[in-house]
Amino acid sequence: METLVRILFVLLGIVSVLFILITVIFGSKSDVMSGGSSQIRTTYKGKAGFDDFVSKLTLYMGIAFMALCVLINIIQTRWL
Repeated sequence: METLVRILFVLLGIVSVLFILITVIFGSKSDVMSGGSSQIRTTYKGKAGFDDFVSKLTLYMGIAFMALCVLINIIQTRWL
């Protein structure tokens, strides 16, 4: 069981590093220009672009991070 926990910790480390890199490197460009600007926003969205892909990837990485944390916690409290 200890090897499973170690493998899960390695996966958690990889997911954590990727999550941080995606967030820092490919952060949303709209966050920078959102303060104080008088831009007109519309609800129309054309083709899904790179920002949409990064947004979905960030969501999935966050879900994977939380799932791994919960799984490691359950394994450590019940079986170790």
